[in-house]
Amino acid sequence: MQKRVLGCTGLEVSILGMGGFHFLEISAADARTILNRYLDAGGNYVETAPEYGAGESERKIGQAMASRRDEYVLATKVHLRDRDSAAQLIDQSLRHLRADHVDILFMHHVQKPTELERILSDDGALRAVEAARDAGKTRFIGISNHGHPELVLEALNHYPFDVVMSVFNYYDRFNFPVIEEELLPRLLERNIGIVGMKVIADGLLWRSAEQAFHFAWSLPIHVMVAGINTPALLEQDLAYAESFVPMPDEEMESWFAEAPELGVYICRQCDKCLPCPAGIDIPRVFETEGWYDRQMWDGVVRNPGDFWLRSSLRFWFDNQERARAAYGALVVQAPACADCGECEVRCPYRLPVTDKLRHAHYKLSGGEVLY
Repeated sequence: MQKRVLGCTGLEVSILGMGGFHFLEISAADARTILNRYLDAGGNYVETAPEYGAGESERKIGQAMASRRDEYVLATKVHLRDRDSAAQLIDQSLRHLRADHVDILFMHHVQKPTELERILSDDGALRAVEAARDAGKTRFIGISNHGHPELVLEALNHYPFDVVMSVFNYYDRFNFPVIEEELLPRLLERNIGIVGMKVIADGLLWRSAEQAFHFAWSLPIHVMVAGINTPALLEQDLAYAESFVPMPDEEMESWFAEAPELGVYICRQCDKCLPCPAGIDIPRVFETEGWYDRQMWDGVVRNPGDFWLRSSLRFWFDNQERARAAYGALVVQAPACADCGECEVRCPYRLPVTDKLRHAHYKLSGGEVLY
């Protein structure tokens, strides 16, 4: 399997990483089968977290992989925010994993400014992780974040993290364009390790998994972690990795136009709808809509399975407050639309822009109806 160097860590990691969350759904024996097959096939990056089933995922990995510890890069996470409880959590994770050290300890899902402030404080969790590194319990320190990367960008201004874990998929690239436009270049410039997650957007892209993996691996990330809970799914993902060749820009653009999950609702942020005669920054409105609910509520009536999936995923990243604040700060909002239709004529993706503006305003204004 193709391997890439994980930035400044110098670790060689396989492009397909093994995520531990979905081991909660299977037996320890099945997890052992999957993990050993993954290593035998050339995979070598395994990540988990103590929050995954109150240590269940860590214990299953430890039971399955302790005898092969020198064959893979192991990462776990710290979700507690103060030094003393984080130190206890790290020792607990090592016991669960049956290891004397991990390769990376991530500050887990840092989503709010208060969390970042607490972590960085003199008695914050980061001090415990530094102490763990000094004691040989971890080699590198990372940070993970879901959705909008504003706090990771801020964290990098305050601390030299070795690794960052963020969302990379062809759906959320249009909800959080700042990930590829700002975060990714900064990580590359500083030679920080880049771990991708949510390659199929938490399951939304399950019908297009191969394209999703090939898109993500075509970005300059180092490893894409996937949740794998059956041998068949593992073989499928291994086949994607073996057949991977980078997607040319033209192929990506073609896919952005054709992808069924993007359809005629997701704004591709191409700016071709501008200028708006009413002065609305249309792509910015739709970007904040993406922060709010990943543009998943589009007014389309779907079958129960698709409805449940979208309902479960739309607020997964908990960015609603940030979205409404950003929309509220716009000088010209959606109600200024005069229904001239110029934007819809220009849109190369045939989006119903004026109706979508009404949808976005309804969400971001707290329920004000424009119909």
